[in-house]
Amino acid sequence: MTGMLHHIELYVSDLKKTKEFWGWLLKELGYKPYQEWKSGQSWKIENTYIVFVQTEERFLDVPYHRCRVGLNHLAFHASSRKHVDDLTEKLKTRGVNMLYTDKHPYAGGENYYAVFFEDPDRIKVEFVAPFE
Repeated sequence: MTGMLHHIELYVSDLKKTKEFWGWLLKELGYKPYQEWKSGQSWKIENTYIVFVQTEERFLDVPYHRCRVGLNHLAFHASSRKHVDDLTEKLKTRGVNMLYTDKHPYAGGENYYAVFFEDPDRIKVEFVAPFE
């Protein structure tokens, strides 16, 4: 396990919206609820967990932007191209902001089968099929 991610912690602008968005998505990927407290929630898969924490009001004046210093995006493995396609349809049904729709599912290149979308804070998320 040396070198594998232990956890990721993200501060969010609206914990309720974040829990609604990430709760169903992480469940789709096999994560289980892990920890929950007044200002946060985490989900875990095997030895890795993702934490979302409500940002304090005094720090909400500058919104997140993936082109600034810091996190650009999160990318998750899919089990297959069908898995990517199925999740894509679920995301669209939920009204999620999809990215690079004109190049979907090859926005990452001709051999890179993925869907790209944004969470409620506009953090880019990627769901990638194994290389064939």
